[in-house]
Amino acid sequence: MRADARRNYERLLVEARAAFAEHGTGASLEDIARRAGVGIGTLYRHFPHRHALMSAVFEDAVNELLTRSRALLDDPQPCAALVVWLREVVAYAGRYRGLSRALMSASHDDSSDLARCGTQMRAAGGALLDRAQRAGEVRPDVSIADLLQLTNAIALATEETPADPDLPDRLLRLTLRGIRPD
Repeated sequence: MRADARRNYERLLVEARAAFAEHGTGASLEDIARRAGVGIGTLYRHFPHRHALMSAVFEDAVNELLTRSRALLDDPQPCAALVVWLREVVAYAGRYRGLSRALMSASHDDSSDLARCGTQMRAAGGALLDRAQRAGEVRPDVSIADLLQLTNAIALATEETPADPDLPDRLLRLTLRGIRPD
C-alpha cells in the first residue's frame, strides 16, 4: 500500500472507532469518511462494505481475546478459565452499540468479513470449552457456537438496558448454570 493510501486507511480506522463508540456500528459511513478527510469512494476502496470496516476496526480487540484464550489454556481450573473468557467476550461485544447484533448475523454468513473473526473466536473458545468438558465441568452437549451466541445475546440485552450495570454478569451466571453437568 502506498504511503498516502496507508495514511488514509489508518485515519479511516481511527474515525470509524470513534464513530462506532459514539453512535454505534450503524454510524454514517459518509460521516466517517468526512471526519477522516477523505471521500466516500476512498472509504469504499479500502472497505467495500460496512462489515469489512467493522472487521478491521475490531481486529485488535479480537486478537486480544484470542491471545487471552491461549493464556487461559494453562489455567488449572478449566471451567473457571472458560468463564473468565466468556465474561471478556461479553464485555468486548458490549463496547459498541450494534456490534453484538452484527456478530450474531455474521455467524450465519460465511462470506462476511465479520465471519472470519467469528471463526477464530469459535476456535479459541472451543479449545477452552473442550478442556472444561474433558474435565467433566461442562456438559458434553454444549457447543462453542451456542455459547458465543448467548454471549452476544447478553451483550445485546445489556445494550438495551444501560441503566443496569449488573445485568451482564447476572445473565452470564444464569447461562453458566445451564452448562454444568447434572
